[in-house]
Amino acid sequence: MGEVDPAFIQDPQHRPKLCATEAEEIPVIDLSPVTNHAVSDPSSIEGLVKEIGSACKEWGFFQVINHGVPLILRQNIEKASRMFFAQSLEEKRKVCRDERNAMGYYDTEHTKNVRDWKEVFDSVAQDPSVVPLTPDEHDDRLTYWTNASPQYPPHLRDTIKEYVEQTEKLSFMLMELIALSLGLEAKRFEEFFVKDQTSIIRLNYYPTCPSPHLALGVGPHKDVGALTVLAQDGVAGLEVKRKADGEWIRIKLIPNSFIINLGDIVQVWSNDAYESPEHRVVVNSEKERFSYPFFLFPAQETEVKPLEELVSDQNPSKYRPYKWGKFLIHRFSTNFKKREGENIQILHYRIK
Repeated sequence: MGEVDPAFIQDPQHRPKLCATEAEEIPVIDLSPVTNHAVSDPSSIEGLVKEIGSACKEWGFFQVINHGVPLILRQNIEKASRMFFAQSLEEKRKVCRDERNAMGYYDTEHTKNVRDWKEVFDSVAQDPSVVPLTPDEHDDRLTYWTNASPQYPPHLRDTIKEYVEQTEKLSFMLMELIALSLGLEAKRFEEFFVKDQTSIIRLNYYPTCPSPHLALGVGPHKDVGALTVLAQDGVAGLEVKRKADGEWIRIKLIPNSFIINLGDIVQVWSNDAYESPEHRVVVNSEKERFSYPFFLFPAQETEVKPLEELVSDQNPSKYRPYKWGKFLIHRFSTNFKKREGENIQILHYRIK
């Protein structure tokens, strides 16, 4: 990975200022009322919805257990991921992503404008996925993102596909619970994902860092999609900023759990009833770390705006509509072109 980027030292925004605390945990939610078919108590599901709503409102982050995703799939994707990232840079860069197709491999040395201390391999959940050709609002041309096919390990694509199928089911289940917690119909969000969704699965590799106090695996950020479902290995590193006081909280590891966080799209759909949480990843000098986030993204033609059921004279719309596909392409394009100013955010669509 090379030396620590001097920008980490010069720009305090991109390095940890405070040590995280584990004094408080994010909520841990048992999904067995909806995954265990032997349980049919309506009150259990009602209690689960309330738990989800409370976690979304107070944290925007929670962990789920008894989620129904087979453990073997997580073991398989971790094994395949370790095999892929253990290769030489020369081999990994044979499947590098580029400006035409954003799926594939990249690392911090190869992509100079990315300061995160990590390597990544991205794949779309639906291969191919339809996306706009450019972020230009007046350009209606479309293109496709397709998945890379590394020669090694030979089963990587199939392993990812099997994992995505189950993680996607979990994502839709959680979106139904979130909808119910907002007082909406359970299937309210389904229309945005039923056709041509643009969801992405990412394999993250965080190498050991010689100066972990000067670098971050991923700097403070909020996820731009609807929902993120994260699996990770046995090395801690994910931290969330507590809304109450801005303190960074280290998320404790629970075997075979998934870490869930809301994205900006849910914040807009809910008209700020729920907020997308800020989080980051720290690195260390002793242990490498692997994680596997599934980013639930809607179809590219989706117009993202507060849902009409959650808007009223007393609670007017807080955001102007934006086209998801254009927003997504704008964000990804900054990986290949140096941006002059701040990257596009939902705050740019906020009604003042």
